[in-house]
Amino acid sequence: MDFTVRPARIEDAAAMAKMHMQSWRETYRGLMPDRVLDDPGLVAARERFWVSILTDDRFRANRTALAERDRAVIGVAMAGPADDGAEPDGVAHLYVLYVVAAEHGSGAGAALLNAVLPPEQPATLWVADPNPRAQAFYRKHGFVADGTEQVDDGVREIRMVRRAQ
Repeated sequence: MDFTVRPARIEDAAAMAKMHMQSWRETYRGLMPDRVLDDPGLVAARERFWVSILTDDRFRANRTALAERDRAVIGVAMAGPADDGAEPDGVAHLYVLYVVAAEHGSGAGAALLNAVLPPEQPATLWVADPNPRAQAFYRKHGFVADGTEQVDDGVREIRMVRRAQ
């Protein structure tokens, strides 16, 4: 393991946004409309998203981490309380976990998941469907599909849950 995982800082927002969009393009091409993925304003929008996450008091309970190799961001993750209030206390929601395709299988995804969501903590997440690689990753880490589906930004998603260990 020659990457580092650490808490994200405001000065990381631009690099996180670029990596986030690279991962979206690698992951969602064919699942999400090209016009969305190729929108020239998408990186700037994601940078604003990360700045907000890292500075706004509304998100202070969230845990946000990044993985880097040779000072380049290769992955990002964020978890926190469920924002819809539907989950009982102590159940977290994994909002973001992206790793660039070249780093799949490197352990960065697992390290990021553990950095923002302790393995024993019950949690929920939404994952694109079809996305067999991501779904297998989450199953490996104790998540199971609960039968709930939604469409977000034109992408079909399934909810996966992890119960208390």
